[in-house]
Amino acid sequence: MTADLPLGPPGPMRDRLAAAIVSGAKTAGTLLRAEIEAGTPRPVPGERLFVRDSTGAVLAVAETVSVREAALADVDLAHAVAEGLGHTGLEKWTEDHIAYWRRLPCAPAVIDSATPILMWRYRVHSSG
Repeated sequence: MTADLPLGPPGPMRDRLAAAIVSGAKTAGTLLRAEIEAGTPRPVPGERLFVRDSTGAVLAVAETVSVREAALADVDLAHAVAEGLGHTGLEKWTEDHIAYWRRLPCAPAVIDSATPILMWRYRVHSSG
């Protein structure tokens, strides 16, 4: 195990996501396929990843349970809720994710319902 769970750059959002994973509230994530193409490691079932806070401290180890490539339109409410950020509807989940992804250097010019994404599930294997 040498990789980190991709939680974005250090800062408040990374710390919020890491805390949600450690608490068990966050058991899913979503990546643009463009992030994988730009070098973010593709999640692999059975793989264990470090969950780090903004200081680089390991808070836990998460194990990838499943990975599915799909279009943005294929995200369902169960996945959005499993991301553990308090979304209760797909419209706000989609809006928040598109706003985040547009800030990425690898973001495609258009992000819409056909944009390829990866949805993955993980579980905390052990706490740091």
